[in-house]
Amino acid sequence: MRVERVTPGRRAPARLAGAVLARDLTIAGARWAKGRRLTADDLLALSAADPGDPVSVLVQESGELHEDEAALRLAAAVAGPGLTVRGPAQSRVDLLADAHGVANVRVAELERLNRIDPLEVFTVFDGQTVEPGDLVASVKVAPHLVEAATVDAGARIAGFGSHPLVWVAPFVPSRVGVIVKESVRATARERFETSVRAKIEGLGSTIVAIDYVEDDADAVEAAMAAFVRPPDPVELILTAGAASTDPLDPCFVAIAALGGRVVRRGVPAHPGSMLWLARIGRTAILGLPTCGAYSKATAADLLLPRLLSGEDASERTVAKLGHGGILTRSQRFRFPAYARDLDAPDG
Repeated sequence: MRVERVTPGRRAPARLAGAVLARDLTIAGARWAKGRRLTADDLLALSAADPGDPVSVLVQESGELHEDEAALRLAAAVAGPGLTVRGPAQSRVDLLADAHGVANVRVAELERLNRIDPLEVFTVFDGQTVEPGDLVASVKVAPHLVEAATVDAGARIAGFGSHPLVWVAPFVPSRVGVIVKESVRATARERFETSVRAKIEGLGSTIVAIDYVEDDADAVEAAMAAFVRPPDPVELILTAGAASTDPLDPCFVAIAALGGRVVRRGVPAHPGSMLWLARIGRTAILGLPTCGAYSKATAADLLLPRLLSGEDASERTVAKLGHGGILTRSQRFRFPAYARDLDAPDG
């Protein structure tokens, strides 16, 4: 870029129309913010202003972009579905959620993009639950003028791969079945059912049935078969009472008998590391050790939103929980609203 100087109270050359202020300036009592593009009228106002110190202005040359134009171009490459654009304001463009869902961030590519000086993209946590209007990401360019080639290099990184850099996956209304393999008193059943409904309905889905079964492989298999039977299988089954460390637990025996597979026994997050994930055909199965675990805030409250926003019940989905998997109370802002005030499990 080319830098020139203008002095308030002195005639400014007409060729500087379009030049950009490098710092804030007050002219005739009005504040002109840095980054302002000077118009022909601005140059006349500068010439008529009270005398002052010289001010640097940046003259845009071929191949350069103004900060706002650069931020908008980069934001267009960064933003995927589920986001709306706000701005630019002082070269910052905000990306807001337009749906209740899960924020997704390709973290490795985000880091690669942010290695390019002077591009800046900053986001919420990958996997964080967001509401409509929540700020999900911001895009900013630091200097007032930047090479278009630099912005395009960042845009190529953002656009590389099968997904955009940042997007919001809205919750998909799903049908959920629940199987409980433990002895539960009537009063405890009411508390459990209230807890599990709060989780599922809070994410826009519906529980079709809650089945209490004997600790027996045939009983569990019959209950699971009813939920996964074509032509209308449920999208998700929640279970309680299975031991994730016992390969012969009736839940795992039933899953194998129905042609399914266990994806993970245990997940890389705490509390909730003993939950497990499986699938039978298109139906995901999420298991917690006890009914009481559903009334607590655990890793299930980060995994469940992903499953109900359309992510596969896969090793990849589980592996994402490891980064940020120490789920202290300070991390509750990442959880769905229903879980933010729940107690953590003992131990």
